[in-house]
Amino acid sequence: MTVSIRAALLCAAISLGGCAVGRPWVLAEGQHPQSFQRGAPKTLDGRFLLYLPQGFANEGRKWPLIIFLHGSGEAGNDLGKVKIHGPPMRVEGLEDFPFVVVSPQAPDSSGFDTDTLDALLDELLARLPVDPDRVYLTGLSMGGFATWQWAAERPERFAAIAPICGAGDVRRACRLKNVPVWAFHGARDDVVPIGPDQDMVDAVKACGGDVRFTVYPEGNHNAWTQTYANPRLYEWLLRQRRPRAGS
Repeated sequence: MTVSIRAALLCAAISLGGCAVGRPWVLAEGQHPQSFQRGAPKTLDGRFLLYLPQGFANEGRKWPLIIFLHGSGEAGNDLGKVKIHGPPMRVEGLEDFPFVVVSPQAPDSSGFDTDTLDALLDELLARLPVDPDRVYLTGLSMGGFATWQWAAERPERFAAIAPICGAGDVRRACRLKNVPVWAFHGARDDVVPIGPDQDMVDAVKACGGDVRFTVYPEGNHNAWTQTYANPRLYEWLLRQRRPRAGS
């Protein structure tokens, strides 16, 4: 069966509100540009890279999802720039990466809008065979800040987060006490100093959170290359599941 036929069958099989929402997506294996628009309660839209692994259309299978938030240098309207670092670079040309990977692009270097990110996640859960209990969030630099921020605003949406060379708002740290965190930073980072990130990690720990912090003693701002090349990160993510209500 061809990819296009499988994609059409998958589109027809997804639950109510799936492919009927917005413009249909081309659900092809590999990594491809996509866009979305969601009109309620307000119109939000955006562009992103979507990676679908080999076999994603297998009937009845639910896939774990990684959402990757890039740094300020990759903002704009050229989706090719989003593939410079992180998971979208790692999966380019791969067939067997065991996640769906979504990499939205911020329109400018002012950062990501969490309302737009929420709308994107709503679309992904409606259109794709994604396991809502295995949604993972990660990002670097500007995207590391956004990872802490979005997760603190909507902790119930994520099974785990992995911010890299970012920082969060310690006043919201306790909102993350039930979200496993693995943060990363270079000790010699002269772009985003490690101190505020350490403060956020300590604040989540003080609230009883499950948080680990990997510091690269000789690392500068580029902590993401070593981090995203480490298979243990992805193994750790796959072990995390969003807790059920009341558990």
